[in-house]
Amino acid sequence: MDPGRAVAAGVEDPDPGHGLNGRFGKNTKISNVWIEHTNVGAWVGRDYSDTPAYWNPADGLQFSGMRIRDTYADGINFANGSRNSTVFNSSLRTTGDDSLAVWASTFVKDQSVDIGHDNHFTNNTVQLPWRANGIAVYGGYGNVIENNLVSDTMNYPGIMLATDHSPIAFSGTTTIANNGLYRCGGVFWNEQQKFGAITLFAPQSDIVGVTIRDTDISDSTYDGIQFKSGGAAYPNVAITNVRIDKSNNGAGILAQGSARGSATLTNVTITNSAAGNLVKDPGSQFVFNGTPN
Repeated sequence: MDPGRAVAAGVEDPDPGHGLNGRFGKNTKISNVWIEHTNVGAWVGRDYSDTPAYWNPADGLQFSGMRIRDTYADGINFANGSRNSTVFNSSLRTTGDDSLAVWASTFVKDQSVDIGHDNHFTNNTVQLPWRANGIAVYGGYGNVIENNLVSDTMNYPGIMLATDHSPIAFSGTTTIANNGLYRCGGVFWNEQQKFGAITLFAPQSDIVGVTIRDTDISDSTYDGIQFKSGGAAYPNVAITNVRIDKSNNGAGILAQGSARGSATLTNVTITNSAAGNLVKDPGSQFVFNGTPN
C-alpha cells in the first residue's frame, strides 16, 4: 500500500511519479491507456486532510482496456472513499504492490459515509506481481472480484481480503466469484509468513459477509484458501462450487492456529494437497461446516 495523493490545480503533488492520480469525480471513463515504469499506475482519491476544498471521492469511475506494466507500487488503487467504480477488460503485469486494490481508508471527510463500496474488478488478467497481491480488498462493503485470471504471484496471495493498513471495517458483503488462480501464493517477511492463493487476514477487525464461489485454484505454492491467524474473526464465510487442485506445499483449505470464525463448504472439490485437504492448525477455533468432495 502506498497512500498516494492527487494533484489539484496550484497544489504540488506530494507523491510524484503516478501515471494517473486524482479524485476523478463522478462517472469518469478512462480507456485504452498504457502505463509503464511509474510508481503507481493509477491512484484514485486524495486524503481529505491534504486540501479539504478539493475533497470529492470518485463515484462511477470506469477504467477499461488498461495495460499497466512494471510499476514500483500498485497498479490501480481505489482509495479514499472510491465507490461504484470498476476496472474491467484490463491487463496488469509485474506490479510492485497490489495490482488491483480497494482501500477503504480512514483518511476521509466522514467515515460514516465515505467508505469504499460497490467497486468491481471484472474480466481482468493479472500476472506476475513482484510484490504483494494480485487483487486485494481492505475494508468497505459491496466490493466484487469477478471473472479475473490471476497467475504467478511472487510472494503474496492471488486474492486477499485484509484489515491491515487500518481500513474502515468490512460490512455488508464482499464477493469473490468466477475467478481462476494459477500458481499463486508465496512466502514473505523474511520467510516468516506463507500465503495461500486466496488469503483472509483479519488482524484488526472482523472480515464479514464473504462469499467465495465458482472459482478454480490450481498449482498453489502453499494453501489454496487460507484463513490467517489474527486478532479478529471470519464469521459465516460461504465457499461454493470451488475446485482446488495441487496445493504443492500446503493444504487445500487451512485455518491457522488463532483463526476464528466459520466457513460453509458446498460442492467444494479438493485434490492433490500436500498437507491435506481441510486442515486446522493446533489451537484453531475455526469451524468448517461441510466436507470437500
